Amino acid sequence: MSIETIATDNDALVLSEEEIFAAHEGGKLTISSTVPLNNKRDLSIAYTPGVAQVSRAIHANPELARTHTWAERLVVVVSDGTAVLGLGNIGPSASLPVMEGKSALFKSFGDLDSIPLVLNTTDVDEIIETLVRLRPSFGAVNLEDISAPRCFELEERLIEALDCPVMHDDQHGTAVVVLAALTNAAKVTQRELSGLKVVVSGAGAAGIAIAEILLAVGIKDVILLDSKGVVNADRADLVADPGSVKARMAQRTNPRGITGGPGEGLTGADVFVGVSSSKLDEEHLKLMNDQSIVFALSNPDPEVLPEVAQKYAAVVATGRSDFPNQINNVLAFPGIFRGALDAKARRITPAMKIAAANAIAELAAEDLSADYIVPSPLDARVAPAVTAAVAAAVTE
Repeated sequence: MSIETIATDNDALVLSEEEIFAAHEGGKLTISSTVPLNNKRDLSIAYTPGVAQVSRAIHANPELARTHTWAERLVVVVSDGTAVLGLGNIGPSASLPVMEGKSALFKSFGDLDSIPLVLNTTDVDEIIETLVRLRPSFGAVNLEDISAPRCFELEERLIEALDCPVMHDDQHGTAVVVLAALTNAAKVTQRELSGLKVVVSGAGAAGIAIAEILLAVGIKDVILLDSKGVVNADRADLVADPGSVKARMAQRTNPRGITGGPGEGLTGADVFVGVSSSKLDEEHLKLMNDQSIVFALSNPDPEVLPEVAQKYAAVVATGRSDFPNQINNVLAFPGIFRGALDAKARRITPAMKIAAANAIAELAAEDLSADYIVPSPLDARVAPAVTAAVAAAVTE
């Protein structure tokens, strides 16, 4: 029996393999009825013959499906298992425990019903066709753990194909929480958000979305790093593939035309955001400006350990629960989807994501410090605040 110890803010959690497998046996989800089924009258109302009246009514007026079925309040968590957590391409069956967990989070934090839907295909056209055919059965799509660059095309095309909210949480949930954290980190270090020089290490799903949302709020100096170095419009591989997501981002980022690797990118930078498996050299931290901000978000191993980053940075965040300032998607996605569905939005827009980030940031503003720039994922105020902000953004 293996044992894993995870430190938290207060105590260490000791997790045994036996305990973990026992909790997952039979899966983590179930479906329960919202109506009684105790006698013939109950059966006649919930099923035949009573249910026929509701079906006839929906046939005559399809809008009634919104109020008399669960479909418009049901989120499907969709994955092909190609980029699961830190495990990579492990396939749909092995991804299912993760998707069940995501559905459980929707219920616990957003009070939304959710079911996992893992697909035995990696073909973008087939995934789109499947979800289009299933559209009457759900009200929103949470794309999860789908590898880049396919995830970009899939999300874009699904948004156009479906008349309901669609969001790839690995992209936008991460980006929303990063923006919330960075908004408050800028306040802690007495900087203007728009004036920050930001380096994002990782040009995959999360990195691209983070760059997008930072540009959207007016941060002009954003540099992307990938395995080949700084993403630059003149880089040979990007010139050769001008239609790629990276090539398009190269046209919108790196305004100073920096070339080279992490050292060149981080020289004079205010912020490092890590969303890749690459390690951040301690020597590179020395190249950043004083009072720097370091978000080392790779899990389970951050790009740089907090105790190292804190030698040079004023604010440090990770993706882990055992260090201060956990950047966790659960702060964002339950409220974003709940707000979109409450407001009957067809799409999740950039304005809705920014509203969500601002709501998260405001919850931490009263007790703001270098070790507290975002609320805890377990803070019961978060999902309602994000829901309200997103719904208001739809109305506006």
